[in-house]
Amino acid sequence: MTLRTMQPNAAWSPAGYEDAIETLGDDEYVFKVWGGDWCGDCRSQLPDFAAALEAADVPDDRIEHHPVEKNDDGSKRGPGVEEYGIELIPTVVVELDGEEVARFVEEEPVPIAVHLAGQLDDLEADATA
Repeated sequence: MTLRTMQPNAAWSPAGYEDAIETLGDDEYVFKVWGGDWCGDCRSQLPDFAAALEAADVPDDRIEHHPVEKNDDGSKRGPGVEEYGIELIPTVVVELDGEEVARFVEEEPVPIAVHLAGQLDDLEADATA
């Protein structure tokens, strides 16, 4: 099942995001996206992130959609929710060779692509130091 909120925002512009786009397109990162089409934060953030992934030429087979539903008590349920400790959405986990290397959870002061690219750049800098 796919998330409608992961349809790229056609109005999104890559201008100003060149560094993030380059980082997201590097290596063989796998992007695991938890969200809900019913979720306001997901509807406002995921289309721009999907557009950034598209601009980075990340193939669809490296983007996993994990639709989440909300229980009456506010907790979340869906594929991988317990395994990955998903409490807030959207959550995006980036894996490399099956290991988590970056994570975005619900709201950060910067867009999802920028937040994840910053973590991945720090990881790369640590690896070369």
